[in-house]
Amino acid sequence: MKAPTTTIQVNGHQAAHAVAQPNNGFATPILMLHGWGGSSDLMWGAAEALARLGWQCYIPDLPGFGASAPPSSVWGVEEYTQFIVGYMDTIGVKRAHLIGHSFGGRLSIYLGANREQRVEKVVLCNSAGIRKPPSGGLRLRLYKLARTALVRIGAPQLAAALQQAYNNRYGSPDFRAASGVMREILVRVVNQDLSDLAMRLNRQTLIFWGDQDTDTPLWMGQKLEKLIPDAGLIVFEGVGHYSYLERQGEFVRIVDHFLRN
Repeated sequence: MKAPTTTIQVNGHQAAHAVAQPNNGFATPILMLHGWGGSSDLMWGAAEALARLGWQCYIPDLPGFGASAPPSSVWGVEEYTQFIVGYMDTIGVKRAHLIGHSFGGRLSIYLGANREQRVEKVVLCNSAGIRKPPSGGLRLRLYKLARTALVRIGAPQLAAALQQAYNNRYGSPDFRAASGVMREILVRVVNQDLSDLAMRLNRQTLIFWGDQDTDTPLWMGQKLEKLIPDAGLIVFEGVGHYSYLERQGEFVRIVDHFLRN
């Protein structure tokens, strides 16, 4: 579903966003943050449904995604959080409920822990933020040794070919799809574990997960529920990484009830 985006300037950065307007809205709006590789399009259906229930929803295309320009340097979670705060200032929102999916969930955890005065309640959907245990350790070490050796003997083209072959075979789909600065950003953000920040997220938090999620497995949601002081976990059976899309009707009803009370 295509979101009706418009272009705005956020701290000199060209960004796109969509706004779902209710007829009669609540005082506190909802800020919806999409996942890596996504855009406001993916969250527009839920935003429209929430708007019909009285919620004003703002969905920015995060820099480097959708119709928003990519960052000019390698951003981390802090820089993306600064963008979100700047976006809220630009649209005149002092405080908002957060709904964050995957990468947007990572940003929601960081924002809620470090800018808590801007956050009311938090909804996390298949959130990133918990680092996976390292895998393929020996394979990775052998690859790095081989690449370093090729560079040292003056064979940079062979080293680059080896790197490309390794990335194509062992890199995640997000990593293979990214390029340039966005690939560097992905490497930076996925290696940041937010467990300590989750323990500092002192906002009522509702967590949605699909038990068939292979991108952010269910154990991550269970860990977040334990780390966040005031959190509850809802697991949708037979659902994957996009729980809010696959069970959109249930998701909207539960979120509406959670934010009202």
